Amino acid sequence: MSGSKWRAMQTAEQIRDKVEAQAGGKVADIRYFAGGNQAALYLIDLTSGARLVAKIATQGNAPLEVEGWMLEYLAGHSDLPVPKVIYRTPGMIIMTFVPSAAGRPDAGAQHHAAELLAGLHSVRGAAYGLERDTVIGPLRQPNTPSDSWLSFFREERLLYMAKAAFEEARIDDTLLNQIEKLAAKLEDYIDCPVPPSLLHGDLWTGNVMASPGKINGFIDPAIYYGDPEMDLAFSTLFGTFGDAFFARYNEIIPPRPGFFEVRRDVYNLYPLLVHVRLFGGGYTQSVRQIVNRLVA
Repeated sequence: MSGSKWRAMQTAEQIRDKVEAQAGGKVADIRYFAGGNQAALYLIDLTSGARLVAKIATQGNAPLEVEGWMLEYLAGHSDLPVPKVIYRTPGMIIMTFVPSAAGRPDAGAQHHAAELLAGLHSVRGAAYGLERDTVIGPLRQPNTPSDSWLSFFREERLLYMAKAAFEEARIDDTLLNQIEKLAAKLEDYIDCPVPPSLLHGDLWTGNVMASPGKINGFIDPAIYYGDPEMDLAFSTLFGTFGDAFFARYNEIIPPRPGFFEVRRDVYNLYPLLVHVRLFGGGYTQSVRQIVNRLVA
């Protein structure tokens, strides 16, 4: 038997044992269906007809326990639909399966998403940040609580991610210097005080599980309390949501002036810097273009 087949059998047995111990049902089938650099996903069918997902770390530093904790936090503090976590450790999460159709959510699903996210953003916190650090993708996301959104965004989001990118040689000292200049004048762009609102934190299309006309759930969060416009900005970065979403969201939570004109680009520097650290390439140029325009 080859080493890869042996490891696959060992993984399947490991999943079977945990599912039957934690979910209280018998496993009918386990099969691999997706994976990346950090984790592999397995579909699990129970004899009862229920379907689960196991996410297994393929690297020792995959932050799966934190991901499971974030899903539990959303389930306990909001009405946002998320997978139910059955079991979590640093190396494994077992959770309920959430179906999704391929592609961008249609207009009806975007309306539904707007209602769900407006509800999430109505959940208030005592401070910006969170009681513990979380992750965005595989990267650490610091959440030291602060009474100032401006200070939190400057230190815990923009400068933290830029300095980490510089230390990893993903950006040069010229770009870092420009980002630091922007950070020193953020009050010119972030001038609207907002209460700390609970955020999903990683709103790209792959994390929005939709069917025609509705949202089935949200996965892979990067939660904290902050400005809801962080979620709104991220949702435009890769075309997750469009006019249909914003038309409905703005009916529930009226827009603040300046979002599309300025703050969307300022806030999207954070997820862009995340992508710079993970992938480099054209994301670095996107950051440079935004920063140079704002600092000039």
